[in-house]
Amino acid sequence: MTASPLAPSWLRHPDDANELVAPVWSRTAVRDGDGGLVIGGVPATTLAERFGTPLYVIDEADARSRAREIRDAFVGEAERAGTTATVYYAAKAFLSISVARWMTEEGLSIDVCSGGELAVALAAGVDPARLGLHGNNKSLAEIDRAVAVGVGVIVIDSAIEIERVAEAAARHGRVQTVRLRVNSGVHAHTHDFLATAHEDQKFGVRLDQAVEYASTIRSHDSLRFLGLHCHIGSQIFGSDGFAESAARLLEVHAELLAGGEVPALNLGGGFGIAYTGADDPTPVAELAGAIVASVTRECERLGIPVPALAFEPGRAVIGTAGATLYEVGTVKDVLVGVPGGADGTEPGSVDFVRRYVSIDGGMSDNARPALYGADYSVRLAGRRSDADPALVRVAGKHCESGDIVVYADYLPGDVRPGDLVAVPATGAYCWSLSSNYNYLGRPAVVAVADGEATVLIRRETEDDLLARDTAYSGADR
Repeated sequence: MTASPLAPSWLRHPDDANELVAPVWSRTAVRDGDGGLVIGGVPATTLAERFGTPLYVIDEADARSRAREIRDAFVGEAERAGTTATVYYAAKAFLSISVARWMTEEGLSIDVCSGGELAVALAAGVDPARLGLHGNNKSLAEIDRAVAVGVGVIVIDSAIEIERVAEAAARHGRVQTVRLRVNSGVHAHTHDFLATAHEDQKFGVRLDQAVEYASTIRSHDSLRFLGLHCHIGSQIFGSDGFAESAARLLEVHAELLAGGEVPALNLGGGFGIAYTGADDPTPVAELAGAIVASVTRECERLGIPVPALAFEPGRAVIGTAGATLYEVGTVKDVLVGVPGGADGTEPGSVDFVRRYVSIDGGMSDNARPALYGADYSVRLAGRRSDADPALVRVAGKHCESGDIVVYADYLPGDVRPGDLVAVPATGAYCWSLSSNYNYLGRPAVVAVADGEATVLIRRETEDDLLARDTAYSGADR
């Protein structure tokens, strides 16, 4: 059977619509003898029966192993270059108390960007010295708390923040270590990057302002200048963008050395993962080697020491570790007209079927397709089928035509109401961006490991939703 003309050009027509494409699924995901999906040794059907759907499932072994591999890769490359590396887990991807503990147990520090994320990390017992605080609009209360508890590094994002952090540090009798976030003019996405003179964005300051701002930071006895920070984008494949950004940063870094110590350079994160079988992310060992090598070469050219390095992966740690389980509610075939003639068919409109598979979640638990047009994959999770593959679009249950979770993939043609399906690579930015749109409660998050399942975050109930309404008395239920 050939691919549907409604399918995007990158989507491969599978010989077997049950196949779990390795780069997309967590490392313990397999099919059992009956064809059901098993993650972390726990059948998807068991998870759905115990915890309901939609359900976020996090493969603990996968998340831990990726955290460890990323840390070892960058630390090892840095050691070979005669320096050190610190890897921060970017908590915005997904954070819970347990995940914060996993990350620190695997040797990572944690990057937070709000008072709430800071509170979770502290509740997990993370040493504040291993935390970094980001954000373009940190409140006075957030800055004060971060300084008071001893957060290791605060990333300065504007001239106003220099004064705010300096004042808070002086008030608490501390010397607060800070980085300065700058825009290198390099913006990267997947395998492309664009180098310009300036970046039009809300984060950071212009690179040509760095010397002035660093001088202001150094004028405060309550601040210690650690170095520059830059983040060039997200879901990046390849190292070229990082190399170009590092070269620009190190030019300024060398200039800053004339005014005092500049011990470190933070090159941010944004390392990509596979969401579909067409994605080909750069292996972390290759990425680490290429980035550190480019820094080393540039430092040699400039005649300066290689600084301590820092990186901030989030998606690359937790993204592939996650999958979301849904129950199919309805299946609907829609005829879509496609202009004929181009593929040898008769001129005029030719109708092809797009099968809409509607699930019990949607944009409230995965906003990325609606926000960014992000592509995902889908597979049957409760059974195996020998039916021919059919092109499907997985739609949510919300009152929005843009409520799509998977724009295009193939499922067995006998997909039916009541089927359990799984969408992989949902560990990053799905729960974090989730909402209560249409008054749906946010799903539970369950960790699986060695045949056991543990609830990390419980499912929201209707009572949870109603409890915030001041007119609710509880008597109506």
